[in-house]
Amino acid sequence: MAKRQLNRRQNWRIEKIQGERAARAAKRESSAVEALEGGDLGPEQTGLVIAHFGVQVEVEALEGELAGQVFRCHLRANLPALVTGDQVVWRAGNQGIGVIVAQLPRTTELRRPDSRGQLKPVAANVDMIVIVFAPLPEPHANLIDRYLVAAEHAGIRPLLLLNKFDLIDEQNAPALNALLAVYRTLGYPVLEVSAHHGNGMEQLQQKLDGHISVFVGQSGVGKSSLVNSLLPEVDTRVGPLSELSGQGTHTTTTARLFHFPGGGELIDSPGIREFGLGHVSRSDVEAGFIEFNDLIGTCRFRDCKHDREPGCALLKALEDGRVQQQRMNSYRSIIASLPESSY
Repeated sequence: MAKRQLNRRQNWRIEKIQGERAARAAKRESSAVEALEGGDLGPEQTGLVIAHFGVQVEVEALEGELAGQVFRCHLRANLPALVTGDQVVWRAGNQGIGVIVAQLPRTTELRRPDSRGQLKPVAANVDMIVIVFAPLPEPHANLIDRYLVAAEHAGIRPLLLLNKFDLIDEQNAPALNALLAVYRTLGYPVLEVSAHHGNGMEQLQQKLDGHISVFVGQSGVGKSSLVNSLLPEVDTRVGPLSELSGQGTHTTTTARLFHFPGGGELIDSPGIREFGLGHVSRSDVEAGFIEFNDLIGTCRFRDCKHDREPGCALLKALEDGRVQQQRMNSYRSIIASLPESSY
């Protein structure tokens, strides 16, 4: 069934209702914080945000006699938006409830625009982004490349992970092999695993140990199954592919952080079908295409758009096979999606 298009008034009405609900929730939250602060609160201590639930977050205590325990916490007013992976200063209250009083500086943050174009963080303090895809739903190079641009922009090391490789057959093998060959040639680390059968999982675990990683990718690529295989005691919910669309169904609804026994953490984020890059500039996108590094700035014209201009270094590299058509298509698609202010 086609998605119903809403007119401007209907969209305004929906946003107005959502705004009123958010204001009421914030008012209730403020009252809850005041009630807690009016009672007995413990001393300030550091904690780690391991999950986010609307106006509340789950915080794991990092020090003292409470270390390792998890508390549902309210947020003081005027705090910035917190995400999984944030380190915070908090105070414990009664019955496992606490109050976050400050956010500690982030080393890195992965961000993306939401459905209304507002820029929001996805995860904080991660040093590796694991881009998960599978034979089904069909992987799209453009989405992978968007994540790679975001990773380069955020200073986070990427790992490309093909899950469900047991589903590779004679029909999809040529396209998948061609897709992976492009990234291997560029020097990106690529792993092929099967969470269902366990193949390659030990190698994946070795890559993740000692790092703070975030899983990203389309719904249905098996991120929750990967978490269950890596951490059997977690038992996250797994959903099937939609028989109608072949797309994944959302099973993870909030980003959650898990600890590995051997050291390191993993953040499992909700699946998406698009990853907007409206928050980056044209030069940021070009920096995210690492094969362009020695080419940008060498075109005949300083304002070259790398489209049809004579003397374009990128077009010459494309003709010579030093730039792959798949990557050029992604680059042009991403550039076309940027707002004019990004140029």
